[in-house]
Amino acid sequence: METLLILSIALLAGLLMSRVVKPLGLPAVTAYLVAGILIGPFCLGRLGFAGIGFTSLDEVKALEIIPDVAMGFIAFAIGNEFRLSQLKLNGKKATVIGIIQAVAATLLVDAALIGFHFIAPEVLSLPAAITLGAIASATAPAATLMVVRQYKAKGPLTDLLLPIVALDDAVGLVIFAVSFGISKALTYGTVDILQIVAEPLIEVILSLALGFVMGILFNLTEKMFHSRSKRMSISVTFVILTVALTKIQFHIGSVHCGFSALLTCMMLGTVFCNVCDVSEELMDRTERWTSPLLVLFFVFSGAELDFAVIGSLSVILAGIVYIIARSAGKYLGSFWSAKAVGCDKNIVDYLGVTLLPQAGVALGMSVIAEQYLPGDGTIIRNIVLFSVLVYELVGPALTKMALTKAGEIIPGARSARGKKDVIIHDEK
Repeated sequence: METLLILSIALLAGLLMSRVVKPLGLPAVTAYLVAGILIGPFCLGRLGFAGIGFTSLDEVKALEIIPDVAMGFIAFAIGNEFRLSQLKLNGKKATVIGIIQAVAATLLVDAALIGFHFIAPEVLSLPAAITLGAIASATAPAATLMVVRQYKAKGPLTDLLLPIVALDDAVGLVIFAVSFGISKALTYGTVDILQIVAEPLIEVILSLALGFVMGILFNLTEKMFHSRSKRMSISVTFVILTVALTKIQFHIGSVHCGFSALLTCMMLGTVFCNVCDVSEELMDRTERWTSPLLVLFFVFSGAELDFAVIGSLSVILAGIVYIIARSAGKYLGSFWSAKAVGCDKNIVDYLGVTLLPQAGVALGMSVIAEQYLPGDGTIIRNIVLFSVLVYELVGPALTKMALTKAGEIIPGARSARGKKDVIIHDEK
């Protein structure tokens, strides 16, 4: 009963808050995050009444299966952007921009925070500065996708944005593994080249391979059914099953092997959308089914944001430097690379703004840093929490603003993709 009560309160709070912020012109994502903050353990939850929100962070963590599954569906939907027809048009541009903007953000944050380290070494160590630079490469796909869906954004910028956000996870994993390996070497005095090079590559390869296999199995299973309802159920089943399989971890010698749920589910969606004739309608129907799940995802994300980190002046100062440097890196990296590959002016001017949101992947990286960098992990975690608090509240609104200025948010638009209707006959 208590779990069901918390879920219903979280869902209701998110939906009601979306009505509150609508007159302000803010995206629904921002409303869900604010609702989560309000009913979270660091706000109303402090009163200790289970009937009005989460009374502890443990309560939020106990329901982490919901954000995990929601992220799987988000990644599955983004995989739909990798249709071969689209890749022929934007694949090269998305790859070049995706890599350059991530590397630019890392380099600028590294430079800024290393400078901060020499000014205040007692606040931020060199390993912490390098690790934060790697974390800066990550972009949150969830907030971006939700803004695109809510406002039915359509155009060249949107078509390029979603593949870049998808590629960002793979690039971020590699950058983080290399930088984190250097940070551990500085902390412990030893360098394990095998782990630095092999672990990120193995994770990317395993994730893509698992997603490919699951996509083929998904397509074969889907052909056994003909009704809309059963095919939608199969879609939901395979996304959840794929998320479950990504929890498997093992070791080959000293090398840790695991999966990225984001990459795996993206590949699942990519394979399925390219081999199934009715994938567009199935993905559209699955999107409608998962709407409440995505509301809960953002409400839970808001509930985890701890305003206590704002109480530390050192965290605020380092966090401000991190936010400014990362934002500059994302914008300038996107600006230069988009210009270099011949994108039109709207993409060159506004793409970088849409890549600012940061959340789940960055927080996951900070947790790893907290575990393996004693003494530095806490400051890394707090700086990332501070930046996520800022980016998640401001990022969706900036994404909406950029897409609007680019002319890709059209009021009253019926479809975000101009999809052709595909008929799936019901079973007799």
